[in-house]
Amino acid sequence: MVVFDVQDVGTRFYTYISTMHYIMEACAESGKQVIILDRPNPNGMYVDGPVLEMEFQSFVGMHPIPILHGLTVGELALMINGEGWLKGGIVCDLKVIPVQRWDHSSNYSLPVKPSPNLPNDLSIQLYPSLCLFEGTSISVGRGTYKPFQQIGHPSFTSLKENFMPVSLPGMSKYPKYQDKMCYGKIFNETSDLKGIDLSYLIDFYNLFEDKKNFFVPYFNTLAGNSTLQSQIVAGKTDQEIKASWQKDLDSYKIIRKKYLLYPDFE
Repeated sequence: MVVFDVQDVGTRFYTYISTMHYIMEACAESGKQVIILDRPNPNGMYVDGPVLEMEFQSFVGMHPIPILHGLTVGELALMINGEGWLKGGIVCDLKVIPVQRWDHSSNYSLPVKPSPNLPNDLSIQLYPSLCLFEGTSISVGRGTYKPFQQIGHPSFTSLKENFMPVSLPGMSKYPKYQDKMCYGKIFNETSDLKGIDLSYLIDFYNLFEDKKNFFVPYFNTLAGNSTLQSQIVAGKTDQEIKASWQKDLDSYKIIRKKYLLYPDFE
């Protein structure tokens, strides 16, 4: 058997779930059982974001699920098996050991940081929204001790808050804009940025002078479609963009309910 015991943060582009997929696939092919020691999802109270279009499938998005999928790793493993998403529709011999005394409306503070650049609860809360900036010319604070808690660019000198990325071995050895002052937005513990908030992405695009170079190709890979970029370029509002996700989210939620192991937030 293979035991999977890894702390996820509940987003489609956090690659621990992609690793889990390949473990399930390999074990299905070799006749081994996979045991998932389930963990709480610190973003498990949200289902939000565009659902991945499969032409944009990659290691940062392997399944037709939204950015915030609202599942534990155990629930997602059941979905992967049940929906036939493993190669050739093979099925893994899967056993999920559930979490006790937790549900999808519960807040959960991770006792150990899940990776070097998600060091605390605030970064995990902001990650679903700020990770999209990784597909742009904007720094997300890699090369500082507050990654995914601040966003900025050297050209935004009209903004008062600032930070300087430096080489931090073990966290970010060669960060974007190394040794250059970046001006932008620094979030704090009272931030109400929850779920997917596109307002900062839209604002920073509008502020950026060289708009042709704001997005990089990786943005569509993270978003899971090419629509989000075109909507921002076209001047759509946060509310208009999120409304365009609703039909796919409603369909996804119907599938999701089949695999829930814990009381839901709705």
